[in-house]
Amino acid sequence: MLPTSRRAVRDLLDPADLSGARTVVEFGAGTGVCTREILKRLGPDARLLAFELDRSLARLVSEELGSDPRLRVINDSAENVTLYLEDEPADVIVSALPFTTLPAELRRSVLGAAHRALAPGGIFLVLQYSPLIRAELEALFGGVRFRFSPLNVPPAFLFACEKVPR
Repeated sequence: MLPTSRRAVRDLLDPADLSGARTVVEFGAGTGVCTREILKRLGPDARLLAFELDRSLARLVSEELGSDPRLRVINDSAENVTLYLEDEPADVIVSALPFTTLPAELRRSVLGAAHRALAPGGIFLVLQYSPLIRAELEALFGGVRFRFSPLNVPPAFLFACEKVPR
């Protein structure tokens, strides 16, 4: 699998106003491809909590981007996001986790954590390599917009999920 293309990352992030966000969370920082673009778009007083379960990848992102005071790399499961938010919900959550390949219980747990962590009106941006997660996202979030990014290898399916206040 090749790293996500810069074009797909830009397409993924475009639906959100990251420059006006106070708190942004990333699930699955990996090698930092999305992390770098998020930091470029963030305002100077914002913060980015980047979750990465793989200790080696978390260390890599910390070493490469850790000098940015807005970034905190967290070597923990995205399921635990609310433990790190300090009572301030996320304006935007970005995820490249492979939801369709995760065990169902873990997938539901992470998606539920994302929903709880988002502020009302917040947006959950999801990059997938299969559209099969769409129905689950639509059931959990009030509004889901879908786009296709064919210039990525493999092609990417992009979802922008708004947490509609209930």
